[in-house]
Amino acid sequence: MGRREADDYIDPDSRFAMVEGHNIHYKRAGTGSAVLLLHGSGSSLHCFDHVAAALSSSFDVIRPDLPGFGLTGPRADRDYRIQAYAKTVAAFLDSIAVTEVAVVGNSLGGNIAWNFALNYPQRVERLVLINATGYPGKSLPLAMRLARNPIGRFLMRHLASRSATERNLRSAVGSRPSVVDDAMVDRVHAMLTRPGNQQAFIDFANTDQVDRTAEIPAIAAPTLVLRSASIDGQHFTRDIPGSLEQVHPGGGHLLPDEDPEWVASAVLSFLTAEAISPKKEQR
Repeated sequence: MGRREADDYIDPDSRFAMVEGHNIHYKRAGTGSAVLLLHGSGSSLHCFDHVAAALSSSFDVIRPDLPGFGLTGPRADRDYRIQAYAKTVAAFLDSIAVTEVAVVGNSLGGNIAWNFALNYPQRVERLVLINATGYPGKSLPLAMRLARNPIGRFLMRHLASRSATERNLRSAVGSRPSVVDDAMVDRVHAMLTRPGNQQAFIDFANTDQVDRTAEIPAIAAPTLVLRSASIDGQHFTRDIPGSLEQVHPGGGHLLPDEDPEWVASAVLSFLTAEAISPKKEQR
């Protein structure tokens, strides 16, 4: 089999929604209350394949390719501020007639999720942050560090090889490197080299983001924090009143890929638990 292209990953489950001029690729499966899954930078909705399958027996699971990534591709305005993403997520939900959701976000998706919860509190029933970003000083993955360096950007544009993709993925996982298999490398490389996506990643990496971490204590939605013990810059449990936390001892940055069973079990338990007030959760 020859090299797979990004469009090879369009399948019968693929859907598209025109939102703010972007043709957003997404998948939707299951029935019940809506759950929105937001992937991280350099990734795509496929990182949640196994988690979505586990949740869709109980929920209406919706997962888009965020602008700049996957089969959605780059934004024409090259605006990759977190606030722009949060606004696009709201418009996307409007376009598919979904008012309220539980929001689950990994890495960048977690950053967008908690900002969305601040901007649209009435729309967020529950919030799950998986190795979410947003705190200043958090260590950056290798690919982000390269994208912020002029020489690194040159190398990324001209040496975007499959082997380099594999090295980047291996640097982002924890104690289960076997998850970086041929299928994963092929998929991530195909999405990265889709026309416009590589420049979009560089644009995103070099976008100055507003520090809103002082506002995090205002998040009112019941919140579950899932984090890997090896990942720094994780202060959400400290700052979100009543939030719950589970720590994966051996995970890296890509928990939904690395241990989907652990993620799905934690999310399912949290989303199906009876609602408790933050004060009770803190006991």
